[in-house]
Amino acid sequence: MTRGDTGDADYDAVIVGAGPNGLTAAVTLAGEGWRVLVVDAGTRPGGGTRSEALTLPGFVHDVCSAVHPLGLGSPVLRALPLEEHGLEWIHPDVPLAHPLDGGRAAVLRRSVDATAAAFPQRDGHAYRRLMEPLVRSGLPLVDSLLSPLSVPPRAPLGLARYGWSGVRSARGLASHRFDGDEARALLAGLAGHSMLSLRAPITAGYGVMLGLLGHLVGWPVARGGSQAIADALVSLLVSRGGSVELDRRVSSIDELPSARAVLLDLTPRQVVAVAGDRLPAGYRHRLERYRYGPGVFKIDWALDGPIPWTSPDCARAGTVHLGGRLEEIVAAEDEVIAGRHPDRPFVLLAQPSLFDPTRAPVGGQTAWAYCHVPHGSTADRTEAIERQVERFAPGFTERILARHVMDTAALERHDANYVGGDINGGVADLRQFVARPVLSRRPWATPVEGLYLCSSSTPPGGGVHGMCGWHASQAVLRSGLTVGGGAAPTPRGPRSG
Repeated sequence: MTRGDTGDADYDAVIVGAGPNGLTAAVTLAGEGWRVLVVDAGTRPGGGTRSEALTLPGFVHDVCSAVHPLGLGSPVLRALPLEEHGLEWIHPDVPLAHPLDGGRAAVLRRSVDATAAAFPQRDGHAYRRLMEPLVRSGLPLVDSLLSPLSVPPRAPLGLARYGWSGVRSARGLASHRFDGDEARALLAGLAGHSMLSLRAPITAGYGVMLGLLGHLVGWPVARGGSQAIADALVSLLVSRGGSVELDRRVSSIDELPSARAVLLDLTPRQVVAVAGDRLPAGYRHRLERYRYGPGVFKIDWALDGPIPWTSPDCARAGTVHLGGRLEEIVAAEDEVIAGRHPDRPFVLLAQPSLFDPTRAPVGGQTAWAYCHVPHGSTADRTEAIERQVERFAPGFTERILARHVMDTAALERHDANYVGGDINGGVADLRQFVARPVLSRRPWATPVEGLYLCSSSTPPGGGVHGMCGWHASQAVLRSGLTVGGGAAPTPRGPRSG
């Protein structure tokens, strides 16, 4: 139990779930003078931002999230003094590499020009035309994308440019904009994070957003593991007088201490489970119809040395996308959406210990990878994932000292929000991007007075950015709820920069 100075057992706000969204909501409210308690079923805070020794002594693995472009891109996280509470960002030499057969690789570099220069001339020019105007819009554009319901947006012209391309399918945009395999594959791999068919609308937007973040802030890792993000948020919360109670599973909100506001960092299934008897029938029915998406199968490796990539660019990248050409990635993701397991899955791999030596003993390395699988899949995808790594790094399997695997059920046991292995908190297609978790102008507020939602099942969705929690906290602050007998403070927005 971690406890600050909270006085008696009454709280202004109680938050269920110590993931990055729940902790961000707690930190925000505590910063406004609210007495805040966070409860979580885990033995450590963090939800999807935890690190553990999963394989061998001395090897530190990120259980779920590992690479954090949104950690620096998020307006709320970059405004919080997390570095004063132990968080240190480490930047790989290049954010991302995407190898192709024959030793080639597409590389996302921090500079738009450097990225474009490696493509054939026409594709390089097309890449600059796509990305340079968005990069010029800068972080205000990212702020607008992470506050999709805010009117007016902070960067209207940049948002219009982004929307013109982003509303398209990734396959359509890549095929239309680029001729060569490298640029097409790079965009496809970026868009693959959406966990949607790359033929679907708005998948281009996911890819462009992640590429934009790579140019603006990079794709950093947290020194010592992603746990450092959660630990810094908890430390900041305690410094503001808040508390966190761990190993406390909540089966009903009736078990919670009295509070003026309760915020649930839970997906709709868990919301119904803990608060269903309080919810109006119509609202509850809409939550029960919420759609979850594909899951993931994840492997962590302890290695006796670096991965022997054929392309040297891959050895300089913190993240490597393994899937080959555009058409191959499209086909693999379509197979998953259809409920099947592709022979050559699209694999997302991180190798943080190349840049953070605290992750492994001298001479050792850690690596982390996952592929998408149908919702609730029980298939073991170890062989398929390792074949994809071997395809671009012959001899990789000879470096493996130990491995730890997690199928969709294991992921859900680790974090109940990963329903069926869905790490995004629900399908993020066009329909559910707008209605997340229900169609509402205030999706973070429920019809029950004082009850709010702050998980990645609310806008702006999945990712370690804390913005779902920040938006929920603003809804609380605007509600007129009183704090300690006085009026609620006026909400303040996170500062950019």
